[in-house]
Amino acid sequence: MTDRLGQKQTAAMLALMVVAREVSNPELREIVGFALDGKERRQLNGLDLVVSEQRGRPYFHELTERGWAWCEEELSAGEAPSPRTSLGSALYVVLGGLGRHLRREKLRLADLFMPDVEVTAEEIETRIRIAYRKLSDAPRDWVGLVDLRPMLGEASSVDVDAVLKELSRSGQIRLVPESNRKTLTAAAHAAAVRIGGEDNHLLSIEEP
Repeated sequence: MTDRLGQKQTAAMLALMVVAREVSNPELREIVGFALDGKERRQLNGLDLVVSEQRGRPYFHELTERGWAWCEEELSAGEAPSPRTSLGSALYVVLGGLGRHLRREKLRLADLFMPDVEVTAEEIETRIRIAYRKLSDAPRDWVGLVDLRPMLGEASSVDVDAVLKELSRSGQIRLVPESNRKTLTAAAHAAAVRIGGEDNHLLSIEEP
């Protein structure tokens, strides 16, 4: 693992991880309270963790592939960089739990953090039907939402839930709970869509 970074650099790296896109210094200042400039920026650039480009006056920053790998390793660091604070220590307890969840479910950070992009309901419906065709062997097959959701791109879970509920209400799809709840993973529970007070885990489309 790359040598531990300082608090300011670590905060910048984690902010870029969560936002998951290019961020300007003015926006970074709004997010974490400082801009990535001077020695801190040059070191991250030199370590190939962040790529920075100056356009006009502000710099724009984005994680490199190596930067994403650093963030994944940092989830297992166990303790915050020095000087340690109670808030920093608590943050690393949360990061450690996140890292264990990703490893348990065989997910990557890119599966969790992605840029906010507005996607229309029509586009989400199209993606649902395309993903269903890829996952099913024939119409009316049952497909797990836990398998379908990762194939929907950058659409938010709230928007996906809204489209699934509308398609179910209009009779275009069927949503049902998993009969054997003991087989459900944490990811399967999280992927469920709640309708009428019941979590539904499986999807079927007659004509996808």
